[in-house]
Amino acid sequence: MTDTLDGVSTLLLYAAMGVYALAFIAFALDLGRRGAANVASESGAERIARARGAVAARSAGSSSVATIERIDAPAVPGAPRESAALRVALVLTVAGWLLHLGATVLRGIAAGRVPWANMYEFSMTGTLLIMGVFLGLLIRRDLRFIGAIITGLVVLLLGISTVGFRVDVVPLPAALQSYWLVIHVLVAILGTAFFTVGAALSVVQLVQARRESGALSGPFLRLPASIPGSTALENSAYRVIIVGFIFWTFTLIAGAIWAQHAWGRYWGWDTKEVWTFIIWVIFAGYIHARATRGWRGSRSAWLAIVGYGAVLFNFGIVNVFFKGLHAYSGL
Repeated sequence: MTDTLDGVSTLLLYAAMGVYALAFIAFALDLGRRGAANVASESGAERIARARGAVAARSAGSSSVATIERIDAPAVPGAPRESAALRVALVLTVAGWLLHLGATVLRGIAAGRVPWANMYEFSMTGTLLIMGVFLGLLIRRDLRFIGAIITGLVVLLLGISTVGFRVDVVPLPAALQSYWLVIHVLVAILGTAFFTVGAALSVVQLVQARRESGALSGPFLRLPASIPGSTALENSAYRVIIVGFIFWTFTLIAGAIWAQHAWGRYWGWDTKEVWTFIIWVIFAGYIHARATRGWRGSRSAWLAIVGYGAVLFNFGIVNVFFKGLHAYSGL
């Protein structure tokens, strides 16, 4: 029975990966179509601006007036905000998430415990919550413009986990047979999910900032006009990362309490403990520097991305190649 449930779980997970891949394509097509439409509409606006700027320059005799007129020229209306591809992408994302949820639940039933006791299960549940947080945030704010980043990343992570981390259901090691497995790891996964969304927003912020500064040009480097400006993206990333930081802080505290219960000490400089603390320090520095030192713009975005890189390193490298008391990859 266990093998049957686990087999069905695997099939559902492969199906979810396929649907997520289709959603990624649909999100990418929408961005490309709206970006191209934005280029066409901007070219018309620029022609109008140049004409108005020339008239202003002749009347005022100043090139600076022409520049002001060009900046303030009204934009020509572009493509509709929402396309069929975007609607299809969202439907596919929800369908993929439901398949993903079914795969995760069946894995937990097959194992008779929560499905995050090894690398494969952690990947399965972690990507499920990444997508769940993304879909949940869509209820309050339109973040569909990062859909291609989120779905692409989830497909990549699931592909790596199914190829490199896949293991059969096995009993829990003695140290993991604790209610802290539910609390500590679940909160860590939630923190990772919010950090993922924050990092995705930071990536788009960097691209948008370069576009606004004129560093990016050309029809293939334009973002749709409906995507918020870099400042709004930075503020959104900051709020999301703060939520992730709260979860990660609790992860650090809960891990220390669990370590006391399991090994009789709160801190032992184990590799996993050290990297969890490094991640906390990076994001604490991000929040502190942005709030008190005036770190805004690209520096803030890069620090958020570096922090998320440390999260991925902690999961994909430390868990696999570093030995220690937290070596529960199952590989």
